[in-house]
Amino acid sequence: MPLPEADQRDTLVLVVADPAVRHHPDHPLGDVLQRFDSKAVVGCSSIGQVDNARVRDNSIVVTVARFDRTTLVTAAVDIASAGGARRAGRELGTAMVDSKLRGVLVLSDGLNVDGAALAAGIAERLPGVPISGGLAGDGQQSGETWVLADGAARCGWVTAVGFVGDHISFGFGSAGGWDIFGPQRVVTRSHASVLYELDNRPALSMYRTYLGDRVNDMATTAQHFPLLVRDIDGIATVRSVVSIDERTQSIRFAGEIPQGSMAQLMRARTDRLINGAHDAAQQAATGSEQLALAVSSAGRRLVLGERAGEELEAAIEAFAVGTPLAGFYSSGELSPNNGLCSLHNQTMTFTTISERAA
Repeated sequence: MPLPEADQRDTLVLVVADPAVRHHPDHPLGDVLQRFDSKAVVGCSSIGQVDNARVRDNSIVVTVARFDRTTLVTAAVDIASAGGARRAGRELGTAMVDSKLRGVLVLSDGLNVDGAALAAGIAERLPGVPISGGLAGDGQQSGETWVLADGAARCGWVTAVGFVGDHISFGFGSAGGWDIFGPQRVVTRSHASVLYELDNRPALSMYRTYLGDRVNDMATTAQHFPLLVRDIDGIATVRSVVSIDERTQSIRFAGEIPQGSMAQLMRARTDRLINGAHDAAQQAATGSEQLALAVSSAGRRLVLGERAGEELEAAIEAFAVGTPLAGFYSSGELSPNNGLCSLHNQTMTFTTISERAA
């Protein structure tokens, strides 16, 4: 389908694509950036592109949303130059400050980025403002993810678009659909995203108790067995396994594991994951949404396999008839959790957007 022409209205252009699109000889990203050079163009690489109820691969999906009574502002930060993820988040948040800011969509590089620290940094500068989005994905395990920032596809950056005005409204939802099993345990030793001990027992040893030899093939097994973590305030997040260290008997997760929090193993059933997507969509649905954005995890897609499109179909059922659905499969999801922006893993998240007419 050909791209529409730009007009005078404030316009959000969301681009999600396979990582290799950045190097495509036909320069499709450049074409989009040139056509909408004065608009709010944001985007990222992904592990699957959402086109309504269809999951695409090796493609580029462009969503154009025009606003009549809302002002869009953009900002982008080089994470390394800022001094790390938390400082980058603060810098990004500072650039977005406005008394009428009603929401922010954030997209970040997905490799070697502490998504929890990034979210915390943004929230420090924008208290009370809902923040959603996700971390870019590496669809072909190329070792590279990127975001569209300052008119180019850049690695190691974070970018955002803010929605300013009294006529814009949002809905948010997030859910997993994983089953909890085994007892709840105390995180007795951890550092950042590395878990060393549960109930004073080596973390890897505990995983082996339940998974047996499957723990040695974490590349394929880990996505089926994430960890539910509850902090001291009882706020729950899901963390997926990134790697194991036999020497230290530790496990690295895709997000912080706070010492003193409670943790419990989870496992997947495809029907429960699909129902979880529907639950998340119901949370986000307002009845008047004009656009729905989905950010789901790479782990969910791996577990669902050919049934991945079913979680999108289940979600669409919850939205107003005819609501377009766009988004991507990510390395981590950002969504409000008890009023605070949180990094999620293995979760389907939705942001719905509507603008009241004049």
